[in-house]
Amino acid sequence: MVNTESISVRVFSLNCWGIRYLSKYCPERYAMIGEMLAKEEYDIVLLQEVWSEKDYLYLKKKLASCHPHSHYFKSGVIGSGLAIFSKHRIHDTFLYRYSLNGYPYMAHHGDWFGGKAVGMAVLNLGSLTVNVYVTHLHAEYCREKDSYLPHRIVQAWELQQFIRHTSAGADVVIVGGDLNMHPQDLGNRLLRAYTGLRDSYVETAKFDGCENGMTLIADNPFISKKELVPFEKGIRIDYILFKGSSETDIYCDSMSTTKGSVPDRSFPYSDHEALTAELRLGVHIPTETGSDRQSKKEDSATGKLAELVDIVTEARTEVKVGLHCAEMMRYTAARTGIMGLALLFLELVIAAVPYLALGAEQPFPRTSFYLLAALCFAILLVTSLLYIFYTMELKSLQGAEDQMRLAIGSLQEKLRGFPLAGLHNPPRRPPEGQQRSAFEPEE
Repeated sequence: MVNTESISVRVFSLNCWGIRYLSKYCPERYAMIGEMLAKEEYDIVLLQEVWSEKDYLYLKKKLASCHPHSHYFKSGVIGSGLAIFSKHRIHDTFLYRYSLNGYPYMAHHGDWFGGKAVGMAVLNLGSLTVNVYVTHLHAEYCREKDSYLPHRIVQAWELQQFIRHTSAGADVVIVGGDLNMHPQDLGNRLLRAYTGLRDSYVETAKFDGCENGMTLIADNPFISKKELVPFEKGIRIDYILFKGSSETDIYCDSMSTTKGSVPDRSFPYSDHEALTAELRLGVHIPTETGSDRQSKKEDSATGKLAELVDIVTEARTEVKVGLHCAEMMRYTAARTGIMGLALLFLELVIAAVPYLALGAEQPFPRTSFYLLAALCFAILLVTSLLYIFYTMELKSLQGAEDQMRLAIGSLQEKLRGFPLAGLHNPPRRPPEGQQRSAFEPEE
């Protein structure tokens, strides 16, 4: 291949832990983040957990000279927390909110109120069109008993769908954010296998940062070691992912992470470590042809399709587990509601006694009667809301499971027909600027 153009791009990603009045040293840390970003002058800055729009506006003003283009993605009750700052003009943006995002009654976790989503921005770097995505998936909280796993799997499924369907015309795709998944977790494998995204930590030629690229480390003063059990040193859940196209190569020349406390400061930027990736984009003209190269492409594509079938099947199994749990919870809510309704009906019968039997007195004290009625109404209201919520959860899980079933069928059909089709039909290149899908062999 012959390189005709090379562009360097510095990408920064950080979960800011910006919960006003709850996160420690929040104003001080935003000031530190603003100073650091103004000094480093990254090309693209991807931030998560910027929960307050005031903090976003502060950063926008602080970075106006070095990052004149920015966008804040609004969603949910308190916002998605997603923001992007760029040296390059942002031509278009779009937000997709995940259909599942935890439970509203788990208020101490708060994910449901945040309206977790993925935000997209379209930039032009020279002659290249770059789609940039920033996202934040549901937290794990307990690895041994992860009740949110089906929700996070559905989020990963919707994320890969959103990226594939919106990046068809892009030369380069860059994804950054807090995925709340370990590198080999099912949702992470599903995302990377389906989209072809590459992990900058794995692909980099040079790395400087925490051991094994960890972004949640025990040495961070904001982290409780109980949160990392059973991983004593830390975990890697924040990522910068990327991929090129049939006309564009992309490489990660170097990657780095922060390492806890900032020099000359007593605390770090956040409870997460920041990531920086230096990417190199190159437009190329493919020159290599021949039957040997075609044979290698077919073998590689066959292996990838088989792996993808296994991953999607595993994801579908987890979604089915979530479906079963949601059905049980909806049944419990319905049963409790019926009990509340029966109790309320009994109260109405008791209340009618004085009217049906003339001269009879009310058998219950008035105060107790009213309190019991209030309790019945509360039970009916809560169980009705829960029943509606679990019905919505069931619909989302069923929709994702149906999509996965169709995808598995298509992948298996492609896998069965691929060797035969590869022998008789020459490979077809996609239209210029269009990404190959997961159902087509990669070059």
